Amino acid sequence: SYYFYMCWKPEYIFLILGSTIIDFIAAKKIYQSDTNKRRKMWLFVSLASNLSVLFLFKYFNFLSENVTNILNNFNVFYEQPVYDLLLPVGISFYTFQTLSYSVDVYRGKLKPENSFMRFALFVSFFPQLVAGPIERATHLLPQFKKSYSFEYHRVVSGLRLILWGFFKKVVIADNLALLVDQVYNNPGGQNGLTFAIATYFFAFQIYCDFSGYSDIAIGSARILGFDLMQNFRQPYLSKSIKEFWGRWHISLSTWFRDYVYIPIGGNRAVKWRWYYNLLITFLISGLWHGANWTFVIWGAFHGVLLILGIELVKYIKPPSTNLGKALRIIIVFHLVTLAWVFFRAESIQSAFDIIQSFKNVPNLTLGILEGVPTLNGLGRFSISTLVYFSSMIALLLMIDVLSTRQSAIKLYRKNRFVRFASYFILFYWILLGGYFGQTAFIYFQF
Repeated sequence: SYYFYMCWKPEYIFLILGSTIIDFIAAKKIYQSDTNKRRKMWLFVSLASNLSVLFLFKYFNFLSENVTNILNNFNVFYEQPVYDLLLPVGISFYTFQTLSYSVDVYRGKLKPENSFMRFALFVSFFPQLVAGPIERATHLLPQFKKSYSFEYHRVVSGLRLILWGFFKKVVIADNLALLVDQVYNNPGGQNGLTFAIATYFFAFQIYCDFSGYSDIAIGSARILGFDLMQNFRQPYLSKSIKEFWGRWHISLSTWFRDYVYIPIGGNRAVKWRWYYNLLITFLISGLWHGANWTFVIWGAFHGVLLILGIELVKYIKPPSTNLGKALRIIIVFHLVTLAWVFFRAESIQSAFDIIQSFKNVPNLTLGILEGVPTLNGLGRFSISTLVYFSSMIALLLMIDVLSTRQSAIKLYRKNRFVRFASYFILFYWILLGGYFGQTAFIYFQF
């Protein structure tokens, strides 16, 4: 696992090693302390050391820039300190993973690990080190104490997940990225229709990019005999914002629930305090994704939507018919997609300009798409290209829907022809339709 991480930037392995040593010692001291004061002191050591490193690499320049802007408004000028530091890949993920271990030991949910090597593996386990899922020590550490033998069905299941993850990444996400990046990186020459299409495509790009990595990580670990937690569960089939966050980046949303939302009071408070707790949690979640106000607004937007959903359900009974459920899925998808504008835009002003341009979409025709440059040999961004991209998304949604049907699952498991035909189609499509340029996983930057 250390070799895997050092292939990117060798010297940053000392950050992981340092965090591992501190949390390994702190957890033991917490467990051995005979007073609550000393337990809190060692917990503070763990929290302060991990969060200070995260702050230095990820948030210091952001804070410095904003403090400078505030002081400048009051005619107070000073030389802004800026550190040109490369953000370590996966620092937000392994930092949160080690923090949860220290907190669980403090809460008495877990005894500290006696083996330093085993704990170091928990912190740096290579399949999920750089982009999750964010594992809990109570789930992953015990698995390192077991012995494993080769199991055919487990290995096949892992390989199947890896194949599906690669398809989502190189065929869907990376091809969509060609258009999305072209539109969002050059907002000046675009119009409402191209922004709308690019925004829809980004919704599926980020889903396939991130869930594709999670599938590859879970599949790789499964081949080795280890079980990682599910990180996505058909999020775009959600019928409410609350349900969406129970299906999207599950390891992070449950982490914030257990280590931020519940500790600050959760819903065990008066209504205004409950909503405050929700909003604060989503604001922090947005900031976790990046040191930019666009991410903060993205988090706040989801927090407000969740609160509105809680209030509206008191006065509007959600329809239970299939048509009503479909309508709710469509509404939630569009709200989530609208929020993605802030996630993807370069600045707050750019995000609002893009949203403002959407009002002109009804007055535009697909003919204006002919001027967009060639994309990966697929021809100009014309109706034919739009149909090709849409067919990939339709296949994704169809498989997401079928994966929830027991009849489809039973057919897939029992019919060897269906299984091998699906393997061949995916593998063939990856080879012929995959984009193999240097396109990093989106969540590597977090």
